[in-house]
This record gives sequence, structure tokens and C-alpha cells, in this order.
Amino acid sequence: MKKNTEDRFDVIVIGAGVVGCSIARELSRFKVKVAVLEKESDVGWGSSCRNSGVIHAGFNNKPGTLMAKYCVEGNQKFHSIAQELDVPFKKTGKLVVAKKNNEITGLKKLKRQGELNGVKNLEIIGEQEIKKLEPNVRGVAALLSPETAITSPYLYTIALAENALKNGVRFYLNTEVENIKKKTSGEFFLKTQNKQFIADYLINSTGVYCDEIARMAGIDCYRIYPCRGEYYVLDKNASSLMNHLIYPVPHIEEGGLGIHLTPTVDGNVLIGPSNEYIDINKRNDYAVTMEVLFKLCKEAQEFLPAISPRYFIRNYAGIRSKQTPPSQGGYKDYVIEESEEAPNMISLIGIESPGLTAAYPIAKKVVSMIDQKEKLTPNPHFNPYRKGILRFEEQDDETKKELVEENSDYGEVICRCEQVTKKEILEAIDNPLGARSLISIKYRSRAMMGRCQGGYCQTRILELLKEKYNYNWNDFLLRGSGSYMLTGNRSNGEPGI
Repeated sequence: MKKNTEDRFDVIVIGAGVVGCSIARELSRFKVKVAVLEKESDVGWGSSCRNSGVIHAGFNNKPGTLMAKYCVEGNQKFHSIAQELDVPFKKTGKLVVAKKNNEITGLKKLKRQGELNGVKNLEIIGEQEIKKLEPNVRGVAALLSPETAITSPYLYTIALAENALKNGVRFYLNTEVENIKKKTSGEFFLKTQNKQFIADYLINSTGVYCDEIARMAGIDCYRIYPCRGEYYVLDKNASSLMNHLIYPVPHIEEGGLGIHLTPTVDGNVLIGPSNEYIDINKRNDYAVTMEVLFKLCKEAQEFLPAISPRYFIRNYAGIRSKQTPPSQGGYKDYVIEESEEAPNMISLIGIESPGLTAAYPIAKKVVSMIDQKEKLTPNPHFNPYRKGILRFEEQDDETKKELVEENSDYGEVICRCEQVTKKEILEAIDNPLGARSLISIKYRSRAMMGRCQGGYCQTRILELLKEKYNYNWNDFLLRGSGSYMLTGNRSNGEPGI
């Protein structure tokens, strides 16, 4: 690798999703100058924050595939990584429920497939055992997977990025790659709207845009077909209705695992996702539709009749980066390869579910590909640990008292629904990556995620931003550039909060 300059890096990772951030963290274990370029205003704003947050066990994937191998490996490693990064993790277990006797064959197939993949402790149980585990769930049989777990997908992505940053990786947010050229000297020249970059190695980890980025570098053999999945979020008072993840027997040809019910680490319940191919030119179309949302409710009630619209507090959508077109459906295995057309560029194609679970072993694979060519030198100063924002509400009474005595900001609750204090929100505002949109603060602190969805606390958070950074009206952003929270000034010239 050649001598570095300010805009020159040994490795550039394009895309700061969970896989890209995991790769960046793994690279920071070595003496390598690394940059991550992300077109959004924060990390993890694509599929990485728009999924179920499930750490899959690995029985849904075809034996012998990278999907199966990396899912099982990622599941077994995830708890220790979550501890290093101070990220929530809960092994809830999962029930794949057969509603009719003719679906039991599907359960047996999943069990055999999982055992071939190395999944532990799979068991098929009957109707009475289902009732013992889940009194509110209807089914004639179920596959019980004790190894399935849940995490916070956005906190995990943020934690990976913060740890990578601490270990020397540079993050460039609001930096969209517009053009890639391979220089005669072998380096990659990247043009963005902000500045220009040069790299010896290029990692294409851009999710639904991975085929477009590959074409910029002269690789035209990949095709991605965006597939949207919509979700409903249920209030925390619905959490008592279920203990495990509840899935239907999947119809593999449809390219999804079916509409399921997922408890979250924060106490909510998710219903979804749906499965709908969308226009290939609308890869960021996160629209939600009434028709699909009614369907989600109806199908969820087939398993859990106690679910009611009164629990619904919001909805959202995510987009899968599928390699199979609508006419084919189903799944195609991950592609992780260095192209002959662009040596030293590693493309990650079609990293759909279980991408969250598989992110760590995928990162290990990518780094090993570079190490085989460069014989990377370990970074003796690498620190795998990251400390997240302390959740005041989760502490015992004695600890809460001590915290308030140490810092009075812990004594002021800004978000009543989620019981988020001023201290937590200030830490979220001052995050290491410098992302200060309302969504960035929301993902880091859980403010605005409760029953009122920010109706009470949002204006108070804007006041904190104004007080701390003297914001003008056009500094307050919901998400990225142009997503203004306010539309003008009051007559006295102050932001119209």
C-alpha cells in the first residue's frame, strides 16, 4: 500500500449500514487507513434500521450457502460482540407455527435443514406445548428455536461505527459517491459532491444500490430487485400477549419469511414485514400503504387473536436487496467477491436477511480477502469496547438517586412515554459521529419512540438544540438535508419553535 495523503486511504468502504460498519470495525484491528463514505446524514439509515432486529438461528437458509454458514456463525458470536459494544441482546427463542396439519411437513423440513446447518436445540412441539409457552397463540404444531434472539439493529450499527471511529476509522456522512475510476497506477479515484478520494481497496457495501456502485467501476454483471416490507409497531402494553418470536411456516418461493410477530428489546411488538417488489428506480421508496397494513393486522390475528388496532402506534417500511426478479422470487445466495474487471474492489451483492445476523462473519471474510494479499499488521492499540448511553429508566432506585445527585440533568425527564432524561438526550446530541438530526437523536436515546411519537418531547428537544448550538430555523432537521422541521422565523427573528 502506498504513502497516504489527506484524501487518500488504504481502504474505502462505501455504505455505512450494519455490514459496512462491521467491516470498518474489523479493519480497525489492523494498521490500515480506512474511510467510510455514507450518502445519508447518519449511519444505518437503510435496511439496517428498517428490519425486525432478529438474530436468526440459521434454519431458514439452504445448506451449503454463505447465507446459512454466516447466519449460524453470526448467531453464535453475537452475544459476545453485543457485550463488547454495550448493545442490548435478548435470547427470546422463536416459534414457527403451523396453523394447519398440512404445514407440519414444512416444520420438519426446516428442522432438518437447520440441523444440517449446525443449528442447536431445534424441536417440534404440539398444540398443548404451544399453549404452555404462548397461551394466546393458535397453532397445531410449531418448530421451537431457543437460539433465536433479538437486538436493536440501529443501536448495533451505531455502536459498530462508534467503535470503528474510536479505533481510527474516518466517517464521511452526507457523502454520496457520484463516480468511480480505476487509475492506471491501480488506485480507485472516487468523486463525491463534497470532495475526492483515492483508495487502494474499495468495498462496495451499499445494499440496494450495490449493483449501481459496481457499474460505476465497470462491473455490469449484478442486478438488484428492491423488495419492500411494511411493518406495524405496537405499544408496549401489547408485550404481555407473547413471549417468543412468532412466525408462520414460510413459503420460500415468495422470497420472505412471512408476516410474523416480533418482540423488541425495548418492549414493543412488531408485525410484519409484507413482501412487495417495487419499481427498480424507486429503491428508497419507504412508503406504507393502507391495504398492506390491513393485511398485516388480519394475518397477525390468525396467530394472535388478541391483537387489536388499539395497540398500533406507528408504521414503517424497509427494502430488501434481492437478486431474484419478481418472476422468480425466492432467494439467491450472497455474493462476496473481487471482480476481474476491477481488481481490489470487493462487492457485497444481495445481502438481505439474515444480513444483520451475518454482518460479523461477512466482515471477517472481507478483511481476510485483503489480508491474503497484503499481510495486514495488527493494530496493538485496537480497543473492542464501546460504552453506550446509560438508560436511566432501567436502573434501580438507589442507582437513580446517585445519578441525579451526580448530575441534575438525570432528574429532568424530557420524553415521558419512554422516560428519557435530559442527560441521555444531551449525550445523544453530542454523539461521536456528530449526527444531530431528530432521527439520529431518536435512535440513540429512544426519545420520540413512545405512544405519542414525539408529541410531548419533540419541541423540548428542539429547545435543547437551540440552547446548545444556537440553531437557526433551517438547522433543525428531521433526517437529512432539506428535511426542515421548521418553516420560518417569528417576527422577532427567533426560530419558530
